[in-house]
Amino acid sequence: MAQLSRAARLILVGAPGVGKGTQAERLMKRYPQISQLSSGDLLRNNVRSRTPLGIQAEKIMKTGGLVPDTTILRLILNELTIRGWLASEDHVRPLVLNSSSTASTPPDADTYITTPFSLESQYSYSNSPNASFILDGFPRTAAQASQLDELIPMNLVIHFSTPKDIILDRICNRWVHPPSGRVYNTTFNAPKEVGKDDITGEQLVRRDDDSPEVWEARLKKFEETSQPLLEHYEKQGILWRVQGNSSDEISPKLFAEFDRRFTATAAA
Repeated sequence: MAQLSRAARLILVGAPGVGKGTQAERLMKRYPQISQLSSGDLLRNNVRSRTPLGIQAEKIMKTGGLVPDTTILRLILNELTIRGWLASEDHVRPLVLNSSSTASTPPDADTYITTPFSLESQYSYSNSPNASFILDGFPRTAAQASQLDELIPMNLVIHFSTPKDIILDRICNRWVHPPSGRVYNTTFNAPKEVGKDDITGEQLVRRDDDSPEVWEARLKKFEETSQPLLEHYEKQGILWRVQGNSSDEISPKLFAEFDRRFTATAAA
């Protein structure tokens, strides 16, 4: 395991099925000071805990609406503040999102919710290696990235690239064990018994979206939004691109670049 010399604030970008999750897991295993912050997990946790933001978000989702960017930014701000990685230089009180509410519906006037989100406050952020994280699920667009910049600057955005035909083959041969999240592939990581989970022996299933048609639609959407996002970070000089046909081919390149940027050896 390698030790970081400063905080790494990361975003991983890549087409659906490129292996971002695998690389994130490998990064966190090799560099244990890195945590993963998932905007989706933060949202679900707040909904489950019945926090003010969670109640409002649940109401929006039940009507088929999209949770606004300002809500996601509030969740990220709160999580970073709780962990001690971000502080307001204006001494603004942290958002109280961990307290539960027993109300079935949000109040009509909730300052946590109805007041427009503003990033006018100035924030200071920790550069301690233990304040390292991978931000997952946000931002997905250049506009979201600009808002995030005002909160906390990322210092490395990694763009993973794998040929389209290889990703399609990977997706079409993927099987999962839903209770555990274990993923198998019949071409390079096949289960010991066809169609059965190695640990439990339970039946494996195909994801509904693991089809060429669904993947092509997701890829089109990704390409429409990712190019401006990548350009945004390239202008900041923090975009790094890596290509490979497999996760095992990409990981050594990723580790070498990461060591160069963030480890004690690099700082020496």
